[in-house]
Amino acid sequence: MRSFKTSLRTATLTAFLIAVPLAGAYAAGHHKGALDATDPTDMTGPRVEALIAQVQGVRQGIVDARQANNITPAVAERLEMRTAYIGQTAEKVAASYHGRIPAAQYHDLLRRLDNVDQRLMIDTGSGFLIGDGADGGNYPNG
Repeated sequence: MRSFKTSLRTATLTAFLIAVPLAGAYAAGHHKGALDATDPTDMTGPRVEALIAQVQGVRQGIVDARQANNITPAVAERLEMRTAYIGQTAEKVAASYHGRIPAAQYHDLLRRLDNVDQRLMIDTGSGFLIGDGADGGNYPNG
């Protein structure tokens, strides 16, 4: 009976010693996540910074095109809504991942932002269509 009590006590102590550092790490990570969710300026990481810079660049291109009367207000609004949605999605993803954006989601957001930028270039006449334009520039034509 004595060996059972000793084994149980040893197992309990071992489990406790393993659980305490893990619980502390979880609490620290959970606390930082809570800060990231409430403070969007705390989002760091090269992907977040790069994506924010790209979003700002596309937004500035939309503003410039609108001020130069290269696009209509309706087109500018549509493009701005798409750009804003991509930016908001990036912020939500970064908040969920402690200020970082996983590679797959980063590439997806960047691809979507590039599509908006390409649409802006086509709408302003500075882009080019692939094919005869009947398909909106998608390749292959049709």
